[in-house]
Amino acid sequence: MKEISITSSFTIYDTINELSQDVQDLMNQAIEIRKKAYAPYSKFRVGAALLLDNGKVILGSNQENAAYPSGLCAERTAIFYAGSIYPEAKILKMAITAASDTNQTQAPIPPCGSCRQSIAEYEIKQDTPIEIYFMGEIGEVYKSASLKNLLPFMFDKKFL
Repeated sequence: MKEISITSSFTIYDTINELSQDVQDLMNQAIEIRKKAYAPYSKFRVGAALLLDNGKVILGSNQENAAYPSGLCAERTAIFYAGSIYPEAKILKMAITAASDTNQTQAPIPPCGSCRQSIAEYEIKQDTPIEIYFMGEIGEVYKSASLKNLLPFMFDKKFL
């Protein structure tokens, strides 16, 4: 028997104001699109903004549906749109923000498991890490240098 230890490393910013200007701009776009989320059931709004290597910014917000699980998270809304419109572009950075209609979200909200797997597909496809920044409505912002940091045992095409 063996035991392994896996470590994840994050950079933590106290507020959005500590981010570089380009990441602040990206996060502010995620905040604006978050407000347009369709979340009548969960009352939990998420916005995502992707910066592509061609300079384009792709936005997505969560889209719920009464027939669970037919809705789609903000991260996958944005990443699938980017993949369909700019299939050759690489995703450089992703900003994610979440807020509840019922209470103030202060803790950073990371991508869910399904979104992590979808982001992994693109990170592997492009063979370039995707910087991921995530926050709640206010407060700290976490930065992960790569999706591999959030999903160390990722499933990918090499297993097929």
